[in-house]
Amino acid sequence: MAKVSLIPETILKSCVLVGVMTRHQTELKTQEYLQELEFLALTYGLKTQHTITQRLDVPDTSYFIGKGKLDELKHYVDENSIEVIVFDDELSPSQQRNIEKAIPKKILDRTSLILEIFEQRAHTAYAKTQVELARLQYLLPRLTGMWTHLERQRGGTGTRGGAGEKEIETDRRIVRNKIALLKKRLGDIDRQMVTQRKHRGEMVRVALVGYTNVGKSTIMNVLSKSQVFAENKLFATLDTTVRKVHMNALFFLLSDTVGFIRKLPTTLVESFKSTLDEVRESDLLVHVIDISNPAFEDQIKVVQSILSEIGAAQKDHILVFNKIDLYFKNQPAIDDLTNISKLPQDLNTLRASWKAQYQPCLDVLFISATEKTQLDVLRNTLYEHILRIQGQKYPYLLHHYG
Repeated sequence: MAKVSLIPETILKSCVLVGVMTRHQTELKTQEYLQELEFLALTYGLKTQHTITQRLDVPDTSYFIGKGKLDELKHYVDENSIEVIVFDDELSPSQQRNIEKAIPKKILDRTSLILEIFEQRAHTAYAKTQVELARLQYLLPRLTGMWTHLERQRGGTGTRGGAGEKEIETDRRIVRNKIALLKKRLGDIDRQMVTQRKHRGEMVRVALVGYTNVGKSTIMNVLSKSQVFAENKLFATLDTTVRKVHMNALFFLLSDTVGFIRKLPTTLVESFKSTLDEVRESDLLVHVIDISNPAFEDQIKVVQSILSEIGAAQKDHILVFNKIDLYFKNQPAIDDLTNISKLPQDLNTLRASWKAQYQPCLDVLFISATEKTQLDVLRNTLYEHILRIQGQKYPYLLHHYG
Protein backbone atom coordinates (compact mmCIF):
# COMPACT_ATOMS: atom_id res chain seq x y z
CA MET A 1 0.00 0.00 0.00
CA ALA A 2 1.57 3.30 -1.08
CA LYS A 3 2.05 5.78 1.74
CA VAL A 4 1.98 9.30 0.36
CA SER A 5 1.69 12.10 2.91
CA LEU A 6 0.69 15.64 2.10
CA ILE A 7 1.58 16.65 5.68
CA PRO A 8 5.09 18.12 6.06
CA GLU A 9 7.40 15.79 7.99
CA THR A 10 8.17 18.58 10.47
CA ILE A 11 4.60 18.71 11.82
CA LEU A 12 3.94 14.97 11.99
CA LYS A 13 3.60 13.73 15.57
CA SER A 14 5.49 10.58 16.54
CA CYS A 15 3.59 7.41 17.44
CA VAL A 16 4.02 3.77 18.37
CA LEU A 17 1.67 1.08 17.02
CA VAL A 18 0.61 -1.80 19.26
CA GLY A 19 -0.96 -5.07 18.05
CA VAL A 20 -1.79 -8.49 19.47
CA MET A 21 -1.50 -11.79 17.58
CA THR A 22 -4.38 -13.91 18.90
CA ARG A 23 -4.84 -17.62 18.31
CA HIS A 24 -7.19 -16.77 15.43
CA GLN A 25 -4.67 -14.47 13.72
CA THR A 26 -1.44 -15.35 11.92
CA GLU A 27 1.70 -13.25 12.09
CA LEU A 28 1.27 -12.33 8.41
CA LYS A 29 -2.30 -11.17 9.04
CA THR A 30 -1.15 -9.13 12.04
CA GLN A 31 1.48 -7.41 9.89
CA GLU A 32 -1.16 -6.59 7.25
CA TYR A 33 -3.38 -5.04 9.93
CA LEU A 34 -0.50 -3.01 11.33
CA GLN A 35 0.53 -1.77 7.86
CA GLU A 36 -3.00 -0.53 7.37
CA LEU A 37 -2.95 1.02 10.86
CA GLU A 38 0.28 2.83 9.92
CA PHE A 39 -1.47 4.25 6.83
CA LEU A 40 -4.41 5.31 9.01
CA ALA A 41 -1.99 7.00 11.42
CA LEU A 42 -0.25 8.79 8.54
CA THR A 43 -3.60 9.95 7.17
CA TYR A 44 -4.34 11.46 10.59
CA GLY A 45 -0.92 13.12 10.84
CA LEU A 46 1.18 10.63 12.81
CA LYS A 47 4.58 9.24 11.87
CA THR A 48 5.15 5.68 13.10
CA GLN A 49 8.48 5.33 14.91
CA HIS A 50 8.07 1.79 16.21
CA THR A 51 5.71 -1.20 16.26
CA ILE A 52 5.19 -3.50 19.23
CA THR A 53 3.39 -6.84 18.94
CA GLN A 54 2.66 -9.66 21.36
CA ARG A 55 1.28 -13.15 20.91
CA LEU A 56 -1.65 -13.77 23.27
CA ASP A 57 -4.59 -16.17 23.09
CA VAL A 58 -6.83 -13.18 23.84
CA PRO A 59 -5.95 -9.55 24.63
CA ASP A 60 -5.23 -8.87 28.30
CA THR A 61 -8.39 -7.65 30.04
CA SER A 62 -6.53 -4.96 32.02
CA TYR A 63 -3.96 -3.54 29.59
CA PHE A 64 -4.71 -5.20 26.19
CA ILE A 65 -1.06 -6.37 26.25
CA GLY A 66 0.74 -8.15 29.11
CA LYS A 67 2.28 -6.23 32.02
CA GLY A 68 5.84 -7.00 30.85
CA LYS A 69 5.09 -5.79 27.32
CA LEU A 70 3.42 -2.68 28.79
CA ASP A 71 6.65 -1.91 30.69
CA GLU A 72 8.60 -2.35 27.42
CA LEU A 73 6.19 0.04 25.69
CA LYS A 74 6.50 2.62 28.49
CA HIS A 75 10.31 2.43 28.39
CA TYR A 76 10.39 2.98 24.60
CA VAL A 77 7.88 5.85 24.78
CA ASP A 78 9.85 7.61 27.52
CA GLU A 79 13.25 7.04 25.91
CA ASN A 80 12.14 8.33 22.47
CA SER A 81 9.73 11.13 23.47
CA ILE A 82 6.79 9.45 21.71
CA GLU A 83 3.64 11.59 21.71
CA VAL A 84 0.88 9.11 20.75
CA ILE A 85 0.26 5.36 21.20
CA VAL A 86 -2.14 3.65 18.78
CA PHE A 87 -3.68 0.21 19.46
CA ASP A 88 -4.89 -1.93 16.55
CA ASP A 89 -8.18 -2.89 18.20
CA GLU A 90 -10.89 -1.17 20.16
CA LEU A 91 -9.93 -0.80 23.80
CA SER A 92 -12.51 -1.28 26.52
CA PRO A 93 -13.10 1.76 28.77
CA SER A 94 -11.23 0.06 31.64
CA GLN A 95 -8.28 -0.92 29.40
CA GLN A 96 -7.99 2.68 28.19
CA ARG A 97 -8.07 4.05 31.76
CA ASN A 98 -5.44 1.57 32.97
CA ILE A 99 -3.09 2.27 30.06
CA GLU A 100 -3.43 6.05 30.49
CA LYS A 101 -2.56 5.71 34.19
CA ALA A 102 0.51 3.61 33.38
CA ILE A 103 1.63 5.74 30.41
CA PRO A 104 0.32 9.34 30.57
CA LYS A 105 0.35 9.92 26.81
CA LYS A 106 -2.39 10.34 24.19
CA ILE A 107 -3.88 6.86 23.71
CA LEU A 108 -5.85 6.04 20.57
CA ASP A 109 -7.40 2.73 19.59
CA ARG A 110 -8.32 1.84 16.03
CA THR A 111 -11.89 3.06 16.49
CA SER A 112 -10.98 6.45 17.95
CA LEU A 113 -8.30 6.94 15.25
CA ILE A 114 -10.84 6.31 12.48
CA LEU A 115 -13.30 8.65 14.22
CA GLU A 116 -10.60 11.35 14.39
CA ILE A 117 -9.90 10.94 10.66
CA PHE A 118 -13.59 11.12 9.84
CA GLU A 119 -13.83 14.29 11.92
CA GLN A 120 -10.95 15.80 9.94
CA ARG A 121 -12.53 14.85 6.62
CA ALA A 122 -16.15 15.81 7.29
CA HIS A 123 -16.91 19.02 5.39
CA THR A 124 -20.67 19.14 4.91
CA ALA A 125 -23.19 19.59 7.74
CA TYR A 126 -24.56 16.10 7.04
CA ALA A 127 -21.16 14.37 7.31
CA LYS A 128 -20.27 16.38 10.41
CA THR A 129 -23.54 15.34 12.07
CA GLN A 130 -22.94 11.67 11.26
CA VAL A 131 -19.39 11.78 12.63
CA GLU A 132 -20.46 13.65 15.77
CA LEU A 133 -23.15 11.04 16.44
CA ALA A 134 -20.64 8.20 16.08
CA ARG A 135 -18.13 10.02 18.30
CA LEU A 136 -20.66 10.56 21.11
CA GLN A 137 -21.83 6.93 20.93
CA TYR A 138 -18.19 5.85 21.30
CA LEU A 139 -17.61 8.37 24.10
CA LEU A 140 -20.64 7.56 26.26
CA PRO A 141 -19.30 4.42 28.04
CA ARG A 142 -15.89 6.12 28.47
CA LEU A 143 -17.01 9.22 30.37
CA THR A 144 -15.83 7.88 33.74
CA GLY A 145 -12.19 7.90 32.69
CA MET A 146 -12.37 11.48 31.47
CA TRP A 147 -12.80 13.00 34.94
CA THR A 148 -9.29 13.52 36.30
CA HIS A 149 -10.69 15.15 39.43
CA LEU A 150 -12.99 12.24 40.27
CA GLU A 151 -10.66 10.47 42.72
CA ARG A 152 -10.15 13.67 44.76
CA GLN A 153 -13.90 14.23 44.99
CA ARG A 154 -14.52 10.64 46.04
CA GLY A 155 -11.90 10.98 48.75
CA GLY A 156 -13.43 14.22 50.02
CA THR A 157 -16.94 12.88 50.40
CA GLY A 158 -16.08 9.55 51.98
CA THR A 159 -19.13 8.02 50.26
CA ARG A 160 -19.69 5.99 47.13
CA GLY A 161 -22.13 8.50 45.65
CA GLY A 162 -20.00 11.66 45.62
CA ALA A 163 -20.18 14.81 43.51
CA GLY A 164 -17.93 13.24 40.88
CA GLU A 165 -20.36 10.43 40.21
CA LYS A 166 -23.24 12.89 40.09
CA GLU A 167 -21.33 15.07 37.63
CA ILE A 168 -20.66 12.05 35.43
CA GLU A 169 -24.34 11.11 35.51
CA THR A 170 -25.21 14.67 34.50
CA ASP A 171 -22.75 14.45 31.61
CA ARG A 172 -24.11 11.08 30.54
CA ARG A 173 -27.58 12.59 30.43
CA ILE A 174 -26.29 15.54 28.37
CA VAL A 175 -24.55 13.16 25.94
CA ARG A 176 -27.65 10.94 25.63
CA ASN A 177 -29.80 14.02 24.92
CA LYS A 178 -27.26 15.19 22.33
CA ILE A 179 -27.30 11.73 20.68
CA ALA A 180 -31.11 11.82 20.52
CA LEU A 181 -30.99 15.32 19.00
CA LEU A 182 -28.41 14.27 16.37
CA LYS A 183 -30.46 11.18 15.46
CA LYS A 184 -33.52 13.38 14.99
CA ARG A 185 -31.51 15.81 12.86
CA LEU A 186 -30.19 12.96 10.71
CA GLY A 187 -33.72 11.58 10.38
CA ASP A 188 -34.94 14.96 9.09
CA ILE A 189 -32.08 15.14 6.57
CA ASP A 190 -32.71 11.52 5.52
CA ARG A 191 -36.34 12.30 4.73
CA GLN A 192 -35.25 15.26 2.61
CA MET A 193 -32.76 13.05 0.76
CA VAL A 194 -35.40 10.37 0.13
CA THR A 195 -37.59 13.06 -1.44
CA GLN A 196 -34.64 14.26 -3.55
CA ARG A 197 -33.96 10.71 -4.77
CA LYS A 198 -37.62 10.28 -5.75
CA HIS A 199 -37.39 13.36 -7.97
CA ARG A 200 -34.37 12.18 -9.91
CA GLY A 201 -36.54 10.85 -12.70
CA GLU A 202 -36.54 7.59 -14.58
CA MET A 203 -32.83 6.84 -14.65
CA VAL A 204 -30.86 3.75 -13.72
CA ARG A 205 -28.77 4.24 -10.58
CA VAL A 206 -25.22 2.88 -10.37
CA ALA A 207 -23.12 3.02 -7.18
CA LEU A 208 -19.35 2.76 -6.85
CA VAL A 209 -18.43 0.75 -3.74
CA GLY A 210 -15.18 -0.66 -2.40
CA TYR A 211 -12.48 -0.56 0.20
CA THR A 212 -11.03 2.84 1.01
CA ASN A 213 -8.29 4.15 -1.31
CA VAL A 214 -9.00 1.75 -4.21
CA GLY A 215 -9.63 4.52 -6.76
CA LYS A 216 -13.43 4.95 -6.74
CA SER A 217 -13.27 8.75 -6.95
CA THR A 218 -10.78 8.58 -9.84
CA ILE A 219 -13.15 6.27 -11.73
CA MET A 220 -16.01 8.64 -10.90
CA ASN A 221 -14.04 11.51 -12.44
CA VAL A 222 -13.20 9.51 -15.57
CA LEU A 223 -16.76 8.29 -16.19
CA SER A 224 -18.61 11.49 -15.30
CA LYS A 225 -15.97 13.96 -16.55
CA SER A 226 -16.25 15.75 -13.21
CA GLN A 227 -13.72 16.71 -10.54
CA VAL A 228 -14.63 14.73 -7.44
CA PHE A 229 -11.91 15.05 -4.78
CA ALA A 230 -9.46 12.16 -5.11
CA GLU A 231 -6.36 11.64 -2.99
CA ASN A 232 -4.01 8.80 -2.10
CA LYS A 233 -5.22 8.73 1.49
CA LEU A 234 -7.77 6.74 3.40
CA PHE A 235 -11.32 8.14 3.45
CA ALA A 236 -10.72 10.95 0.94
CA THR A 237 -14.49 10.87 0.36
CA LEU A 238 -17.08 10.89 3.17
CA ASP A 239 -20.08 12.46 1.48
CA THR A 240 -21.88 10.57 -1.24
CA THR A 241 -21.42 12.33 -4.58
CA VAL A 242 -24.00 11.77 -7.33
CA ARG A 243 -23.43 12.71 -10.97
CA LYS A 244 -25.64 12.42 -14.04
CA VAL A 245 -23.61 10.55 -16.66
CA HIS A 246 -24.20 10.58 -20.42
CA MET A 247 -23.06 7.52 -22.37
CA ASN A 248 -24.03 6.78 -26.00
CA ALA A 249 -27.30 8.76 -25.70
CA LEU A 250 -28.05 6.93 -22.44
CA PHE A 251 -28.31 8.82 -19.16
CA PHE A 252 -27.81 7.27 -15.73
CA LEU A 253 -26.92 8.36 -12.19
CA LEU A 254 -23.51 7.42 -10.79
CA SER A 255 -22.75 7.75 -7.06
CA ASP A 256 -19.43 7.59 -5.23
CA THR A 257 -19.71 6.51 -1.58
CA VAL A 258 -17.50 6.41 1.51
CA GLY A 259 -14.84 3.70 1.37
CA PHE A 260 -15.03 0.68 3.66
CA ILE A 261 -12.31 -0.67 5.92
CA ARG A 262 -11.77 -3.75 8.08
CA LYS A 263 -12.78 -3.36 11.72
CA LEU A 264 -14.93 -0.38 10.74
CA PRO A 265 -16.41 0.93 14.01
CA THR A 266 -20.00 -0.20 14.54
CA THR A 267 -20.98 3.35 15.52
CA LEU A 268 -19.76 4.62 12.14
CA VAL A 269 -21.58 1.89 10.22
CA GLU A 270 -24.78 2.85 12.05
CA SER A 271 -24.27 6.58 11.56
CA PHE A 272 -23.44 6.24 7.86
CA LYS A 273 -26.20 3.77 6.98
CA SER A 274 -28.31 6.66 5.72
CA THR A 275 -25.44 7.79 3.47
CA LEU A 276 -25.26 4.23 2.16
CA ASP A 277 -28.92 4.38 1.09
CA GLU A 278 -27.47 5.30 -2.32
CA VAL A 279 -25.93 1.83 -2.37
CA ARG A 280 -29.00 0.06 -1.02
CA GLU A 281 -31.33 1.73 -3.53
CA SER A 282 -29.05 1.43 -6.57
CA ASP A 283 -29.79 -0.82 -9.55
CA LEU A 284 -26.18 -1.87 -10.15
CA LEU A 285 -23.04 -1.89 -7.97
CA VAL A 286 -19.56 -1.36 -9.36
CA HIS A 287 -17.29 -2.96 -6.75
CA VAL A 288 -13.83 -1.42 -7.23
CA ILE A 289 -10.80 -3.41 -6.01
CA ASP A 290 -7.12 -2.43 -5.78
CA ILE A 291 -5.48 -5.47 -7.37
CA SER A 292 -2.01 -4.12 -6.54
CA ASN A 293 -2.73 -4.53 -2.82
CA PRO A 294 -1.55 -7.97 -1.60
CA ALA A 295 -4.56 -8.09 0.77
CA PHE A 296 -7.16 -7.42 -1.95
CA GLU A 297 -8.99 -10.72 -1.35
CA ASP A 298 -9.51 -9.84 2.32
CA GLN A 299 -10.67 -6.38 1.26
CA ILE A 300 -13.27 -7.92 -1.05
CA LYS A 301 -14.60 -9.96 1.88
CA VAL A 302 -14.77 -6.86 4.10
CA VAL A 303 -16.81 -5.01 1.46
CA GLN A 304 -19.10 -8.00 0.94
CA SER A 305 -19.65 -8.24 4.70
CA ILE A 306 -20.65 -4.56 4.99
CA LEU A 307 -22.88 -4.84 1.91
CA SER A 308 -24.62 -7.76 3.65
CA GLU A 309 -25.01 -5.64 6.77
CA ILE A 310 -26.84 -2.92 4.85
CA GLY A 311 -28.90 -5.37 2.78
CA ALA A 312 -27.14 -4.88 -0.57
CA ALA A 313 -25.01 -8.02 -0.98
CA GLN A 314 -27.35 -9.69 -3.49
CA LYS A 315 -27.56 -6.76 -5.89
CA ASP A 316 -26.24 -7.19 -9.42
CA HIS A 317 -22.68 -5.99 -9.47
CA ILE A 318 -19.54 -5.77 -11.57
CA LEU A 319 -16.12 -6.44 -10.06
CA VAL A 320 -13.60 -3.89 -11.34
CA PHE A 321 -9.99 -4.67 -10.47
CA ASN A 322 -8.28 -1.26 -10.61
CA LYS A 323 -4.58 -0.23 -10.56
CA ILE A 324 -3.65 -2.96 -13.02
CA ASP A 325 -0.62 -0.82 -14.01
CA LEU A 326 0.87 -1.29 -10.55
CA TYR A 327 0.06 -5.01 -10.64
CA PHE A 328 1.88 -5.39 -13.97
CA LYS A 329 5.07 -3.87 -12.60
CA ASN A 330 5.90 -7.28 -11.16
CA GLN A 331 4.52 -9.26 -14.12
CA PRO A 332 5.94 -10.19 -17.55
CA ALA A 333 5.69 -7.36 -20.08
CA ILE A 334 2.39 -7.06 -21.93
CA ASP A 335 2.54 -5.49 -25.40
CA ASP A 336 -1.08 -4.40 -25.67
CA LEU A 337 -3.20 -4.06 -22.55
CA THR A 338 -6.20 -2.97 -24.60
CA ASN A 339 -6.54 -6.57 -25.78
CA ILE A 340 -8.31 -8.37 -22.92
CA SER A 341 -7.25 -11.77 -24.27
CA LYS A 342 -3.59 -10.92 -23.58
CA LEU A 343 -4.07 -10.75 -19.84
CA PRO A 344 -1.88 -13.29 -18.03
CA GLN A 345 -3.41 -16.67 -17.35
CA ASP A 346 -3.54 -16.01 -13.61
CA LEU A 347 -5.83 -13.01 -14.19
CA ASN A 348 -8.12 -15.02 -16.46
CA THR A 349 -8.25 -17.64 -13.70
CA LEU A 350 -8.95 -14.88 -11.18
CA ARG A 351 -11.79 -13.57 -13.32
CA ALA A 352 -13.43 -17.00 -13.58
CA SER A 353 -12.95 -17.65 -9.88
CA TRP A 354 -14.57 -14.43 -8.62
CA LYS A 355 -17.38 -14.59 -11.14
CA ALA A 356 -18.20 -18.09 -9.90
CA GLN A 357 -17.96 -17.15 -6.21
CA TYR A 358 -20.50 -14.32 -6.33
CA GLN A 359 -23.61 -15.19 -8.30
CA PRO A 360 -24.85 -11.57 -8.49
CA CYS A 361 -21.53 -10.82 -10.24
CA LEU A 362 -22.24 -9.95 -13.89
CA ASP A 363 -18.71 -9.24 -15.08
CA VAL A 364 -15.09 -9.06 -13.90
CA LEU A 365 -12.93 -6.33 -15.46
CA PHE A 366 -9.29 -5.24 -15.12
CA ILE A 367 -8.49 -1.53 -15.57
CA SER A 368 -6.21 1.32 -14.58
CA ALA A 369 -8.20 4.49 -14.03
CA THR A 370 -5.11 6.71 -13.75
CA GLU A 371 -3.44 5.24 -16.87
CA LYS A 372 -6.82 5.02 -18.71
CA THR A 373 -6.23 1.34 -19.46
CA GLN A 374 -9.28 -0.76 -20.47
CA LEU A 375 -11.67 2.14 -19.81
CA ASP A 376 -13.47 1.48 -23.11
CA VAL A 377 -14.17 -2.06 -21.90
CA LEU A 378 -15.55 -0.62 -18.65
CA ARG A 379 -17.75 1.90 -20.49
CA ASN A 380 -19.09 -0.70 -22.94
CA THR A 381 -19.81 -3.18 -20.15
CA LEU A 382 -21.62 -0.54 -18.10
CA TYR A 383 -23.61 0.57 -21.14
CA GLU A 384 -24.81 -2.98 -21.89
CA HIS A 385 -25.95 -3.66 -18.33
CA ILE A 386 -27.51 -0.23 -17.81
CA LEU A 387 -29.41 -0.55 -21.09
CA ARG A 388 -30.68 -3.98 -19.99
CA ILE A 389 -31.79 -2.62 -16.60
CA GLN A 390 -33.39 0.37 -18.30
CA GLY A 391 -35.39 -2.00 -20.48
CA GLN A 392 -36.57 -3.97 -17.46
CA LYS A 393 -37.54 -0.94 -15.35
CA TYR A 394 -38.69 1.48 -18.03
CA PRO A 395 -39.51 -0.58 -21.17
CA TYR A 396 -41.42 2.34 -22.72
CA LEU A 397 -38.09 4.24 -23.02
CA LEU A 398 -36.39 1.57 -25.13
CA HIS A 399 -37.27 3.24 -28.45
CA HIS A 400 -34.93 6.10 -27.48
CA TYR A 401 -31.90 3.82 -27.67
CA GLY A 402 -32.70 1.71 -30.68
